[in-house]
Amino acid sequence: MATSDGWYLIGPLIAVGLVGFLGAVFWRMGLQPGPLDAVPFRDGCAEGLAIFRERAEQEDFGLLCAAAVTDEPEIADEIRQMLSDAGIRATHATRRDGRVCVLVFAEELEEARRLVGA
Repeated sequence: MATSDGWYLIGPLIAVGLVGFLGAVFWRMGLQPGPLDAVPFRDGCAEGLAIFRERAEQEDFGLLCAAAVTDEPEIADEIRQMLSDAGIRATHATRRDGRVCVLVFAEELEEARRLVGA
């Protein structure tokens, strides 16, 4: 079949028409998206996700752990630089309450806390 016939467009046109038809049917049935405040939220979690509430309240930094927490970003930078000079990879993140955490990997946490405390 030659591509100049236009028959190669039939398949995609049928697919687009079918998706449009199904969209119109669902819209007519009332399955259109509504406002976000229509979702039953309670304490920042959806009703079905209430089992995750305890986990959501904790700070989750993945593989990193907080070696130090401070109110001043400059102090966090100084601590991060001190740990970097000692050969410990560190970064910082701002918590929801505005405080800054200096984060290190779990295997280096005890050494980092010893250095920060000294």
